[in-house]
Amino acid sequence: MTSAPRLLTDPFLQLPTETSVRVVWFTEFAGAKHKVAYGENFQQTVQASTTKLSRTREDQKSRVANQTQDGQVYQQPVMRDIWRHEAEVTGLTPGVRVNYRITSVREDGESVSSDVFTLAPTPKPGTPLKILLTSDHQLKPMTEVNLQKVVETVGRVDAVWFAGDLINVSDRASEWFDDNRGSALFPGLQGRAKYEIEHNGVKTTYTGGQIIQHAPMFTCIGNHEVMGRFARKESLNDEFDDTFPRAIAQKLYRDKSLIDSSFNTNTYEEIFTLPQSQEGGKKYYTVSFGDVRLVVLYATNMWRTPKFDGKYAGRYREAEKDLNNPENWGYGQIIYEPINRGSKQYNWLEQELKSPEFKQAKYKVVMFHHPPHTLGDNIVPAYTNPVQIIERDDIGNIKAIRYEYPKDADYLIRDVIPLLEAADVQLVFYGHSHLWNRFISPNGMHFLETSNVGNTYGAAWGDKKREVPIGYKEDYVVLGDPNGLKPVLPTIAPLLGKDGKPLPYIASNDITGFSIFDTGTGIVSSYRFDTRKPDSDVLKFDEFKLK
Repeated sequence: MTSAPRLLTDPFLQLPTETSVRVVWFTEFAGAKHKVAYGENFQQTVQASTTKLSRTREDQKSRVANQTQDGQVYQQPVMRDIWRHEAEVTGLTPGVRVNYRITSVREDGESVSSDVFTLAPTPKPGTPLKILLTSDHQLKPMTEVNLQKVVETVGRVDAVWFAGDLINVSDRASEWFDDNRGSALFPGLQGRAKYEIEHNGVKTTYTGGQIIQHAPMFTCIGNHEVMGRFARKESLNDEFDDTFPRAIAQKLYRDKSLIDSSFNTNTYEEIFTLPQSQEGGKKYYTVSFGDVRLVVLYATNMWRTPKFDGKYAGRYREAEKDLNNPENWGYGQIIYEPINRGSKQYNWLEQELKSPEFKQAKYKVVMFHHPPHTLGDNIVPAYTNPVQIIERDDIGNIKAIRYEYPKDADYLIRDVIPLLEAADVQLVFYGHSHLWNRFISPNGMHFLETSNVGNTYGAAWGDKKREVPIGYKEDYVVLGDPNGLKPVLPTIAPLLGKDGKPLPYIASNDITGFSIFDTGTGIVSSYRFDTRKPDSDVLKFDEFKLK
């Protein structure tokens, strides 16, 4: 007897239009037939098209099925067959929710269906909406709590904006679907997770929230959506760490695929159906949703360690063992997609900000991953191409390779932000540093980072300084926002520091935060929940209004 077929995910919604929406789900069998049934008594059906993910694998670091320790089942990366199903439900009316469910039929005729959920097309302007702002889930400890509390606090949201870093290693299938520690991406966003938190001997199980079955999700690329050189390393973690500049790959690997020998976002792009721009495809795009015009940019770079011990390819120097092997250099914090003035993405953005759709929108919001303003570590050094400096001894041998990042060439601060200010953007939303903090520019543009969802690495505030090089040409800022804005104190209930003074941030491994944009009022509200007190209430601690 074969076991009954099962769905790898519940269905989730993608790419709504004025009369349609896509329904997407995954299975581990190719199947004979996959369909969506919807409407009254589910009398309407639409067949799904099926594609196979091309790069999803498991490896010795996976935590999936029976593997609970490194290398128990997998000793190296092994392909994992996963099929994606997508159907377009058409003939919808804005503002009218319709019941739907999916059914997948396996090759042997056995079938499996989902529960019943609701779908709707793009809402019309003037419709009040609640939009969840989130980022940096990455299978972190508090994420399921966070998503469960979203649903318990505000009910069903109308959309999710996800500012990158959905998972840790993009090609590791279990991180998306079924990591056995209970905190993979889709289970958390679909209320199917099972994550335990223990405090004072009491265990509380959290399931996440049933969110994306009912609400479309718009995502952007963070550094964790990018994989490095394909199948060159012994583990998927190492492959993720092995991103390589395209220009150098072209010289070193003339006869190989440039994507395979530099970096790629293949799995991310295969998983999601997103709006597309002619210039950037799914990597950067715009979408109108109710009263909002959302502009999504591809602004992220390779995260490298700030440490100086010479063992690793870091932010500021190369590993000593690889000084004579350019193929193993890290080349500093590589920027994956140019966004500086004159680049293809910048020129596209400039045109979008002049478009009627953008200009006529009540709310103009821009989302990307890398912070322009933050108290977090990851804003240093400047967002600019690394300048390589090779130091040699008297006979020409390399004795050190270091990288500088000229602060006056920060592409986000120098080029992008002035463009957004001039276009009257009200909100810039981003992630990356795993904390909550916000800023307001002198012209009144709001900056929000709400990425303390599952864990934190702390804030550069008080006596906690960033790790920066000494004796380098550039001045690397150790405290506060390197780009000159003061963080805004939460307006309702800020956390207090050890000195009893209110803190302008949340950087906690016990307190998780999320933000909701209410387009009916124009108010962005932020909430926090203390996981050490499972019976406590969710607390609204900050709100501000977009003009």
